Amino acid sequence: MADPLSIFWQRRSQDWLMGDRINELLDQVKQAQAELEEHRTAPSQPLKILLAERDPIRFLARFLVASSVPSHLFLCNPDWGLSEWQQVFAQVQPDLFWSEVTQQVTDNDSATSSTLDTQLPPALILIPTGGSSGQVRFVMHTWDTLLASVKGFQQYFEVDAVNSLCVLPLYHVSGLMQFVRSLTSGGKLALSSIQQLEQGDDPPIQPADWFLSLVPTQLQRLLHGTEKPGEIGRSQWLAQFRAILLGGAPAWDSLLIQARQSGISLAPTYGMTETASQIATLKPADFLAGKAGCGQVLPHAQVTICDSQGLPFASKQVGSIQIQAKSLALGYFPHPWQEPTFSPDDLGIVDDQGYLQIVGRQSHKIITGGENVFPAEVEAAIRSTGHVQDVAVIGVPDLLWGEVVTAVYVPNGKLILADLKDEIATTLTNFKRPKHWLEIDQLPRNAQGKINRSQLTQWVQEQLSSTATID
Repeated sequence: MADPLSIFWQRRSQDWLMGDRINELLDQVKQAQAELEEHRTAPSQPLKILLAERDPIRFLARFLVASSVPSHLFLCNPDWGLSEWQQVFAQVQPDLFWSEVTQQVTDNDSATSSTLDTQLPPALILIPTGGSSGQVRFVMHTWDTLLASVKGFQQYFEVDAVNSLCVLPLYHVSGLMQFVRSLTSGGKLALSSIQQLEQGDDPPIQPADWFLSLVPTQLQRLLHGTEKPGEIGRSQWLAQFRAILLGGAPAWDSLLIQARQSGISLAPTYGMTETASQIATLKPADFLAGKAGCGQVLPHAQVTICDSQGLPFASKQVGSIQIQAKSLALGYFPHPWQEPTFSPDDLGIVDDQGYLQIVGRQSHKIITGGENVFPAEVEAAIRSTGHVQDVAVIGVPDLLWGEVVTAVYVPNGKLILADLKDEIATTLTNFKRPKHWLEIDQLPRNAQGKINRSQLTQWVQEQLSSTATID
């Protein structure tokens, strides 16, 4: 497969970027090429480039140019604060900074050129992860690993040209891969925002031929948003898509039920930055038929369920997940992995039909009174009552129990907490029920819908003594 820029030149006469934005992209590509040439003092030496463009066309143009020459291209969140940028500059020491962020960042003393690790490939696409936990890390991908993800997607969904409506950040793997799928498969790409979709400002597409990727909070906003008189409701419009890929964070049962009742061809996914997006997906037909979980593993990947010693289970049991994939990253910058496998923090089980179910995360596991509690199960039970808009469950240190289960929730209207407790008592054993209940206006989530657990834990610790309701 040709490099990204070559593919773009091959397709420049095609109407693949919706909204008549091809010419705009072409102009930005030429500008980016000129800017890059000014910084290439040694053509054989890869440039380290930070890319943090808010404008999607400027982002795509610079991505196309930088990823087609020897460079280490670091995709960055333009909304990072000063502390994150200081981390990034200290790690990378870039040669070129493509961004519109404040001059204060670019003047950082650490932003000087450094010698590259000779063990690293000359061309890398580095995607950020872990920023919500306080420490920004970059996952090292190549154009080949991204293409392997595209090929697996095409085979699994039995589609050649992939048309993608993208509302997710392009610096994030879930947004970037929508662009890569469309560009390399001969498909079309439409760029929009969740705010535009909420308002009914939809791109001129036929949804039946398109894929849309959302995180759970975005789907909830679209399903519960105010619909304009005389326009097709959001649920009806969403139901027209070939598939709506749902990822980024676990979805709650009530949201899935509503989507199923609305006839939405939802495709819950399992994947991560390290695997270049999804490696398991529940096909829409299975979802609409009532199937739960993450679906089957895509052709380019393999998932093994292992015991605490890292050995595969002989029978169907819950255990740690081990991943092998053609789309697997090379490591975290600047350290390559020594083994072609990746073990995330997730616990799961694969049934007899090969369907993957994620149980929870090992690091989020709460040990209370010697019993294991997985927050995802407790959160699902609380959401299923319909009394909360959002909820997160964490463990709080306790001298007697070791940890106590703590629920932080956004109420759905006027909530009678006693009623909620009574309802979850029918589905959760006693040790799984929260002992602390804290109400909050909004849970701290990142752009992909994942809970910022470090921030939430700090807030809980500050609030617990005065505002907790204790069983």
